[in-house]
Formats: sequence, C-alpha cells, structure tokens
Amino acid sequence: MQKRIGLLTSGGDCPGLNAVIRAVVSHATLTYGWKVLGIPYATEGLMERKSIVLGMHTMDLRGIDPLLNMGGTILGTINRGDTLDHASQIIQGYHELGLDALIAVGGDGSLSILHTLAQEGNWLMVGIPKTIDNDVALTERAIGFDTAVNTITDALNRLTFTAASHDRVMIVEVMGRKAGHLALQAGIAGGADVILIPEIPYTIEGICDHLTDLRYQWGRKFAIVVVAEGIDPLPGTTGCQVSLSKGNANCGMGQYIADQITARTDRRVETRVSVLGHIQRGGIPFALDRLMAAAFGKAAVDLVSQGKSGLMVAWQNGTIVSVPLTEVLAQSPRSVNPKDYLVQTAQSLGIYIGEPNAAQPAEPG
Repeated sequence: MQKRIGLLTSGGDCPGLNAVIRAVVSHATLTYGWKVLGIPYATEGLMERKSIVLGMHTMDLRGIDPLLNMGGTILGTINRGDTLDHASQIIQGYHELGLDALIAVGGDGSLSILHTLAQEGNWLMVGIPKTIDNDVALTERAIGFDTAVNTITDALNRLTFTAASHDRVMIVEVMGRKAGHLALQAGIAGGADVILIPEIPYTIEGICDHLTDLRYQWGRKFAIVVVAEGIDPLPGTTGCQVSLSKGNANCGMGQYIADQITARTDRRVETRVSVLGHIQRGGIPFALDRLMAAAFGKAAVDLVSQGKSGLMVAWQNGTIVSVPLTEVLAQSPRSVNPKDYLVQTAQSLGIYIGEPNAAQPAEPG
C-alpha cells in the first residue's frame, strides 16, 4: 500500500524552504513511490484537514523547476503561539488525512510544539531544522542561515561606502533573537569594526574607545557597528534616549547603541542606524542552503522509510546525522560560545566584540 507522507513548514519563513520541499518530494516519490501531501500553513492546515498533493513537476514552467531558487515557502507558514490550545483538533487532522508520517521543517519553537503533538497523537514525525538565527541545538547549520549571513554581508558592504563618504558611524541591527550567530558571522564577513552579541558583555566606553582609536590612531573616520537585536541595555541607562525625546518609543537596540554613543561623545560622532529586519528572511537561497536542503530532505525521507520517529536531521562535522528531538529541544536555543574560534578570530582582526570581564547587561524590565 502506498505511503502518505505529510510535509509542512512552520515558524518564520527563510530562504531554502522550497528547496527542502523539492528534495523531500523528489526522493519520496522517485525512490519510494510515496504520495507526499503538503500541509498548508502548518498546524492550521492539519486542524482544517487541508492538504495539497505534491509531485515532482507540480510547479514546472516549461520544464523549469522554480522550487530550487524561490524564496519563502509555497506551503505557507505560521508562527502564532496558541497552537496547543487546539491540540486535539490538530492531532485528529493528522489521522483524518490518512498520514503515515509527517516531515516538519521548523525552528526550535515549532519543532517543540510539533514534537508534543506527535507524542500525544502517536504520530511518526521527523524534523528538519530551519532558522536564520542558527540557534537550533545539535546542528551546526540550519536552513536559511547561510543566505541570511550573505544578505547581511551584502548590506554591510553597501553601507561601508556611504559611511566612508560621510565620516559616519553606521550602526546595523540584525536579527537572531538571543543568539549572536548572525551578527558574529556576518560582522566578520562584512568587515565590521564592532560586533555586539547577547553572549558577550560590552561597555559603551569600550565601544567609544575603539572608535576613537580607529579615528586617531589609524585614520579611519568612519566605522561599521553590527548590533544583534537580542543584546540587553546596560545597567543604569535608559533605552533610546535621543529618539524618545522625539516621540519615537519603538526603537530597538541599534538605536539604543547609537543614542549611547551620541551621548558619550557629546555628539561629536555622527551616527546612522539601519535595521535590516525582514529583509534578512527574504531572497533567493544561496548555494549552501540549497545543498543543505537537498541533504536534509533526503535524510528525513530515509528516516521515515526506516520507521524512525522523534528525530531531527542535523549537520555535524561535515556529515548528516539524526539526533533525538528531546535532546535538541532540551539544549535549544544554542548560543554563541564566548570562547568560540570565530570570536577569537574577530578579536584577532581588531574587532571590538565586547569585554569578558565587564558587568553583565541588565535584564530587560
């Protein structure tokens, strides 16, 4: 009897999701002869008993397969937090659709919810990690991360020229939640002078001293500062001091750092803030994300063929492995290790990346 495999994408979108869909569908149909049902909008689709039969040439345009290089996800996705309130309906949806297994593509939050549903509903489920934050534990890479790093790096390249033209300090706020992987890797690749990440404490004095050294010791009248959105304000300071006086109470940590630099230097340093926001999620996936999508998709289908469940495919030491979802979720989100080689690399390049002996940032109130 032909197996019916469900496939869904959940959580925030990112480049490479369609490439995962392509890999799962091709391997499942061509190798095993299974039917693959795409579940639109993740658990919402299960709750509403909706599915789309996915074939190798479902979206071909005169023989051209767009899934390999199309951003976003053709299945749609949701990241609302009330999923477990409808657990019984979602669980029943899996069974009423006649699914033999489910392949779920998500970050640690989505995979946690789906793993709970799978255990309660006796589903066979395999997870594939995706997130531009790269904070899913037990995998060195997740779908979407590499393309996001490239997108930020390109933005830093562009901003460097305008910063140099006007002798400005350009502050670039990037995503990542409470993990600094995006800021760290894109900051190094994009030639940043300062990188601030949640895992390493910093001081405004340290930042300003570094900017002063660049200007007077090395003749650099401009600078690029990369700020992870998840850093915390410093004790004894208030966020967005300058912007609040102008009636803007919705500024993020990039603006906070700009305001602190401005106040510390008595406005001698001219700053500008760029918040890249959802630009980091969009675009055509780069080669590495396409390769990871192909490898993850194949591995997930193979695990289903072996009757395995409660596992996530992962990239470790240059190869694909499978790891228990319980262990992944227990150790997520994965933070940057302050002793990581890339942190040491940034320091060796003369980048200010915080001060290990500084006071810890205050918890947000």
